Amino acid sequence: MAWDRAPDSFADSMETEIIAQTNKPAKPKKRRALQWAKHQQRWWGKWHLYLGIFAGLIVSVVGVTGSILVFEDEIDQALNKELFSVLAQQKKIPLGDIVPLVREKYPDLSFDYLYESDTSATAAYRFLNFKTEEEFFINPYTAALSGKRIYESAFVHVVTDIHRSLLVPVVGRYIVGFSTLILLILTITGLRLWIPQKWRLLKSVLTVNFRNSAKRQNYDWHNVLGFYSSPVVALLSLTGVCITFSMLVVPLLFLLSGQSPQGVAQVLGARSVYSDTASQLPLSRILAIGQEQLPDARVGGIAFPADSVGNFRLDMLGPGLPKTGKREMVMIDQYSGKVLLNSRTDFPNVGNAYLSWLTPIHYGSFGGRPTQILALLAGLLPLVLFITGFIIWWPRYKKQRRSAQKAAEREAKGLPANLPRKAAAVEPTPLCMMTYFWLHAKKGLVYGGWLVLLAGGMGALYGLASGIVLQPAVFAIIFTAILVLANFVLALVSFLFNLIFLWPFKRSSRPLVKYFALSLSLALVFFVSYCLLINTGLKIF
Repeated sequence: MAWDRAPDSFADSMETEIIAQTNKPAKPKKRRALQWAKHQQRWWGKWHLYLGIFAGLIVSVVGVTGSILVFEDEIDQALNKELFSVLAQQKKIPLGDIVPLVREKYPDLSFDYLYESDTSATAAYRFLNFKTEEEFFINPYTAALSGKRIYESAFVHVVTDIHRSLLVPVVGRYIVGFSTLILLILTITGLRLWIPQKWRLLKSVLTVNFRNSAKRQNYDWHNVLGFYSSPVVALLSLTGVCITFSMLVVPLLFLLSGQSPQGVAQVLGARSVYSDTASQLPLSRILAIGQEQLPDARVGGIAFPADSVGNFRLDMLGPGLPKTGKREMVMIDQYSGKVLLNSRTDFPNVGNAYLSWLTPIHYGSFGGRPTQILALLAGLLPLVLFITGFIIWWPRYKKQRRSAQKAAEREAKGLPANLPRKAAAVEPTPLCMMTYFWLHAKKGLVYGGWLVLLAGGMGALYGLASGIVLQPAVFAIIFTAILVLANFVLALVSFLFNLIFLWPFKRSSRPLVKYFALSLSLALVFFVSYCLLINTGLKIF
């Protein structure tokens, strides 16, 4: 649960404190009951409240497990030193030679992938079998099997499963994905609620006054922690949504870059050409082809062909940013050695952004230790904000329940309930509806401009600690554009429903018209921003 504005009118509470301090003989004043400020009663205040209650616990669990995974490799190696470490000798056996030796020594050993993410002298080669979930550790100097495990039972992999799916197959992944999207919405609405009603009160929402009551300090901590953590929390949420819904995000990225999603799918699904006389090329030759394609990169992993028409995929790490290495990919026909895909030349700029930057930004590794620490702390914040937010909300909830009970008792006795009556809704005329549409379309353009600046600013602030500002800023804008576009599709569907099924019966929904108008303007602003940043030849990633 993110942060919201003061429960009472903030200006009133500040004036009360000033009077109490300046009037020396002043008598102690009775504190006013905490109430919602007017702007908190608007839609963003309600969304912030109810979405926080609905998804707060889930995003807390996802955040804490994410904090652990920031240092996943270090934790795994510390807990399993006997598996990951070997005695250093003079020279490692090259990757091209180690695989034939392992297959000769252990003919029953089957594997699908080889990791070489760690190039230190004491690091073992790691082989994975995805079907049996086994992980084998091979001594890089002797090709001897130094250990094995069921990798899904390892501590970090259990934490990973909780982080990605709450240990619930398939459905849990989407529960986490939608909850992460809610966390992004909570961050944005929380920022809106954080803005003070008067700018002279800005200092009071940036700090915690320890002279206030515990209740007020809890509220201040909710505000302050939420505000300062918002850039990192927003980027972690954004990347989390894109990872979960990658099947939707990737085609939209290529579509906005002028490439057909079907064409991309064909390239990624390219197969080797099999014949009865064909024989698989030795791995050393496959690696040599990969190095010819990307001479300045090194191999970080090898995916072996799954069947007779499968291909080799070399996961390469190139120089430059992010600091973990620029991830690139080469796919090669296992028989002819034909290059089926080179991500450096075949992917648009945004494809390289997805491949190289998505995971490093999500776990904070793109900028080294500074951004990793920020990601670790930001992962803990949803739990803290959920607790402080719950403490803010619970007294209000009890007060509302008591008021509702009293109103019910009065009605039972035949007395008026003393509840304010809402004005009857007036059905707008077509002309009024058109005016209403353009009014909110104009507002949407303004909101879109601010949201582009907000997204870019948050990305820049996230990378500022490591001196990497441009790429995270642009990344935040273009991937927010994907969510804005997806939202526009939903808005269009709802608008067509309103136009076809409600308008003819004079039951047109004004909120649906407003939603479509705002979404259309936001989509236009972000589409233009996306094209300027990605489709003009700039090599940002």
